[in-house]
Amino acid sequence: MHRTGCERHEHPAIGRRELLQVGGLGLLGTGLSDLLRLESQAAEVARSTAPRAKSIVLIFQSGGPSQHETFDPKPEAPAEIRGEYGTTQTRLSGVRFCEYLPKLSLRSDRFSIVRTMHHTADRQFRNEHNSATYLLHTGTTELPDGDTNASITAPRPGRISWPNIGSMIAYAAPTDPHVGWPAVVEIPRGNLMTYPGREPGLLGPRYGRWGVDLAAPCNAKDAGGSCPNCYSHDDPNDPARAPGPGPNAWWNNTSCRKPIFHLPNLGSDGVSIPQLTNRTELLRQLDGLRRAADTSQVHAVSTAWDAQRDQAMRLLLAARPGKQNPFDLDQESDATRDLYGREEWGQAFLVARRLVESGVRMVQVNLRGWDTHQNAFRDLKGKLLPSIDHCLSGFLDDLSARGLLDETLVVMCGEMGRTPKISPITVGGKNVSGEIFTPGRHHWGDVFPCFFAGGGIQPGRIIGTTDSHGGLPTSEAYTPSDLAATIFHLLGVGPDREFHDATGRPYVIYRGQPIRDLL
Repeated sequence: MHRTGCERHEHPAIGRRELLQVGGLGLLGTGLSDLLRLESQAAEVARSTAPRAKSIVLIFQSGGPSQHETFDPKPEAPAEIRGEYGTTQTRLSGVRFCEYLPKLSLRSDRFSIVRTMHHTADRQFRNEHNSATYLLHTGTTELPDGDTNASITAPRPGRISWPNIGSMIAYAAPTDPHVGWPAVVEIPRGNLMTYPGREPGLLGPRYGRWGVDLAAPCNAKDAGGSCPNCYSHDDPNDPARAPGPGPNAWWNNTSCRKPIFHLPNLGSDGVSIPQLTNRTELLRQLDGLRRAADTSQVHAVSTAWDAQRDQAMRLLLAARPGKQNPFDLDQESDATRDLYGREEWGQAFLVARRLVESGVRMVQVNLRGWDTHQNAFRDLKGKLLPSIDHCLSGFLDDLSARGLLDETLVVMCGEMGRTPKISPITVGGKNVSGEIFTPGRHHWGDVFPCFFAGGGIQPGRIIGTTDSHGGLPTSEAYTPSDLAATIFHLLGVGPDREFHDATGRPYVIYRGQPIRDLL
């Protein structure tokens, strides 16, 4: 018996010995050099539709933002549904956003919102972070057979896991061979922030992403938001206990107020250009010996070897400080830095723009802190909404001014939405700092919004409607499978594309349909 929505060819009958062998591959791990080598070996001619976008920036709002306090407010609903905020008129007739998104409201003709994303998995899966995060990042509607919300967070022998969207892109729409960077880069806390659905699954480690930690350590307890505008939902409301060096402070934030990004360490510290040149000459000599020993396949093997070596050299040279290094924000003017915002999220968006310009196919930007169970209206108004309003608006402005918006798809959403009704997570209970829980909204996978801009989408559209409480779709709803199919379509990956697992078994890449009203 197969679970609803699954196809037999998506769950191949692999013997126990083969399954353990395949599963063991992921335990070996891959470094950056391995990733470059494997990407080079894996390149193939892609059968595709005409691409509208050259690259994608996927913005992940970890925790799940509230639809009510962003792009689908319900000002006519009762207070316990409506919430504490008002609304603001956008450039679109009759469309209103949360009042604390004024800059994005003024730019609403540049992007579109799908208000009716939803999960179709069982309630115990669609309303929990681990499961919903896996579903979103893999573009699927069901967990792997045998997994639960608890088990999906850790490796499990025998799991047949669907690849994440980025790995699919690395496979089906790889970067140009002359680009010195991996196909998929995740910032600004690419390794410190782990979550289900991040791995390449059935595609194997050659299509894994490169996670880069750029941001300085944040000392906030259960940190959320954008440093230095960061916080913890457990932060006391008592001003005497506000973050700082004081004796009664809940936590000390004096060492993380200026989150200057550092350059990624590629393991090449102390290696000079002459040394790299000498190493290249040594490789050439070794290459000559190898060619002499294998003349029957000299052309194919030497071409792959040269491409791998050249890409590694380009990466090492491009990663040095200077104009060619997309991580070196010292190359940007103060005006541009201010446009994006002098905080973690803004700097991450700026690095994303520079990575796109460098030819990277997909950049994922992780934004933490959207799990607003408590102190929701304090933290959304004071931290989360002002940060995203400024940073994302600056990002759109800069992409547009540089002529990059039309060829760069920007997608932003969380793994779920929030409950229509506001309530404390535990009535009368106390949070970690010892204060009574204040009201917020809780996990809700039945409906959530998704933001789209650039890269071939039709701007200025609000797609889908929800009920008067913002809890359920009342028009056509879309799944993570449809989201993934939309991304693939815009990048030129056709619906007939397949990939193969380690045993050669074929799988279709599309599991949903592109959202046509966006196209």
